[in-house]
Amino acid sequence: MLKWEYALLVRRRQAATNDIGWEIVFVWYGPDGSMVDVTPYGDTALAHLNRAGDQGWELVAMSEDPSMPGNSELHRYHLKRPKAAAPPPRQRMRGGGRPRRTIGG
Repeated sequence: MLKWEYALLVRRRQAATNDIGWEIVFVWYGPDGSMVDVTPYGDTALAHLNRAGDQGWELVAMSEDPSMPGNSELHRYHLKRPKAAAPPPRQRMRGGGRPRRTIGG
């Protein structure tokens, strides 16, 4: 059965930390629970979505939060991709090492 893993790309417009004005920040929430600021990888949502697509991610939904105060914007891009199949369990090797012990009666 095909299994999926999910990720979230969040685009946020917020007050700039080093100047008067606004900045756009992108944060990637990975399937392993990681949270990474990916702003340096591109300045548009399309740049980030294309990069994610190159890694096998598919956009499945987009939402925005209209309740953000002032001029803030919050966009969420929901992505999924097939989960890599787990490798089969390793077989234990029995062979020419020590002889097997048996209980005799």
